[in-house]
Amino acid sequence: MASYDGIDLSPLFTPVAIGRLTLANRIVMAPMTREKSPGGIPGEDVAAYYRRRAEGGVGLIVSEGTTIGHDTASYHTNIPNVHEADALAGWSRVCREVHEAGGRIAAQLWHVGAHRVPGHEPHPGVPPSSPSGLKNATDKIGEPMSEADAQAIIAAFGRGAAAAKMAGFDAVELHGAHGYLIDQFFWAATNTRDDKWGGADVAARARFGVEIVRAVREAVGAEYPVLFRFSQWKLGDYTAKSIPTPNDLEALLGPLTSAGVDAFHCSTRRWWTPEFDGSSLNLAAWAKKLTGKPAITVGSVGLTLEPNDETAKREEIVPFAREHLKLLVDSIAQGDFDMLAVGRMLLANPDWANQIRAGNVAGIKPFARRYTATLT
Repeated sequence: MASYDGIDLSPLFTPVAIGRLTLANRIVMAPMTREKSPGGIPGEDVAAYYRRRAEGGVGLIVSEGTTIGHDTASYHTNIPNVHEADALAGWSRVCREVHEAGGRIAAQLWHVGAHRVPGHEPHPGVPPSSPSGLKNATDKIGEPMSEADAQAIIAAFGRGAAAAKMAGFDAVELHGAHGYLIDQFFWAATNTRDDKWGGADVAARARFGVEIVRAVREAVGAEYPVLFRFSQWKLGDYTAKSIPTPNDLEALLGPLTSAGVDAFHCSTRRWWTPEFDGSSLNLAAWAKKLTGKPAITVGSVGLTLEPNDETAKREEIVPFAREHLKLLVDSIAQGDFDMLAVGRMLLANPDWANQIRAGNVAGIKPFARRYTATLT
């Protein structure tokens, strides 16, 4: 039995299903942008990087954001894509390596929206796409998307999902978090439209994301797993609360569920923080309660942070506090949420999952920013 300091860790290492996909354990590798794929093509080093995490015991890997086939989807030539033939061949190699190591991998499909500013590669002459031309409540970076733009991007997500399935991925995840394109439609501050893609209530602003899920579901079939990542916080605004109440959360997640989402990946800054006043449930627990779908919690899993400490200001972040580890295991055991996604600790420790299984929490290396520089 896996244990550490009197804590039974076995709930983390029981199988769990997302639709027809069964995972060996509850530990997920969180998607992390690495910008190590020149020309958008993941190479042998990328395949080896993901293989090491599969060998290290992760139940499911979610790839770094990989951009769909639309000229406005990316902001850097080293971000991988999921539409060009060479890139798909690279991803096929990644999938083979992960599968040979006994792992499972999902492709995260991404459009950066207003976080791509005019002049960004790989298409510097193309203006960015966003619902209202806003990066946040005050920063205007362009003009609102046209209806033709919206339909083209929805179709590109569908094609990207089909391509990911053919490349060998076990699932796809749609990036609807952190103030990128899909999330920009959800957030009232960046979606001021009064047509069918906007409106005063959350359900109206959910339509663009819902139509993307429908396109993806049609492209991959009824049984292929589709995950959806969402968040409250945005890049540059960690205190944003775009979903103010449980009722608003239900209005957002309900239509996404009906459209075909199999699991929700619920991104927070600190996973242990209650989401709404009057309840101890975090965002993932609320998502599971409202939809009945499997939920992944994420946000400083495995890290111990001092109150009000911003991680970017620290060179090293030390591993689990005992009380956080116990709370995490108890939450899984009692079914509050189903999986935990780990990011920075897996950069420092490719074998993090196996170390936890062995109860070797004290031997886990602290995260340091130097681990982001290379594909270790």
